[in-house]
Amino acid sequence: MKLAETFRFIGKLLVIAGVVVAIAAAVVLWPANTAGPCVVEHRTTIAGLPEASGLAVSRRTPDILWSHNDSGNETILFALDTGGALRGRVRVPVRTRDWEDVSAARCPAGDCLYIADIGDNRLTRTQITIYRVPEPAPGDAETAKPEVFTARYADGPHNAEALFVVGEDVFVVARERLGPLYRGTLPRSGGDLTLERIGELGLAPVTDAEASPDEASIVVRTSKVVVVYRTVDVVRGGAVQTGLSIPIEDLREPQGEGVTLDSRGMLFLASEGRPWNRAGRFIGLRCTLR
Repeated sequence: MKLAETFRFIGKLLVIAGVVVAIAAAVVLWPANTAGPCVVEHRTTIAGLPEASGLAVSRRTPDILWSHNDSGNETILFALDTGGALRGRVRVPVRTRDWEDVSAARCPAGDCLYIADIGDNRLTRTQITIYRVPEPAPGDAETAKPEVFTARYADGPHNAEALFVVGEDVFVVARERLGPLYRGTLPRSGGDLTLERIGELGLAPVTDAEASPDEASIVVRTSKVVVVYRTVDVVRGGAVQTGLSIPIEDLREPQGEGVTLDSRGMLFLASEGRPWNRAGRFIGLRCTLR
């Protein structure tokens, strides 16, 4: 083979190799558009939520979700629409220690948000705090003064990032092996409660959990999977083994944190941002769950 032909041959090989590498990179890095029975409808970034943590569907305002930043940030509730666009910032007049979740549920005042100051990475807290406020409108500047609930685990400290409310009971999933589940009954207006271990979900580490608006389902997530349970199977305790598993690892979230489910089969995910782009991430998926 002549020298010129040899160079042309090598050039062709390099082109082919480049195409193969590009295709492989796209396969590895490009996020999937489906997850089990769900199809991605919205995917966006949220500049004001670099450490997006909890996520909850509003009970008061249609098509609004609530989220917040993790510890070390201002106590601000962020109102998002179902496409992930920012619709409001509402200050909560408290100082939290390690705010990990927000949950929406009914309360004696009507519709409320529950702010879960439940993080305890070093397992040193003798008590955790849950704040309850009447759910604000997205355009409000500040919430009402919160009711304060002080909670203790019956078996000692636990680190947790997931809290949800069903009826008068609050549930916490510890960020531990097997996903231990704790339940306590809320006093009518502030006060103390004890969280008793009632079972385990078999998931770890759980980063968020939320009840659907009709309280018929509980959605729980880790970085790799979302599981949708029937509420009746969760609240009765024991080893909870039934549920619809939705793999989400291929969605390529930087650091998956929040999850919530609305009454129309939309599943929403929140994630912290990447080091080079601190904007939080938001994904909305339409799911066929039944």
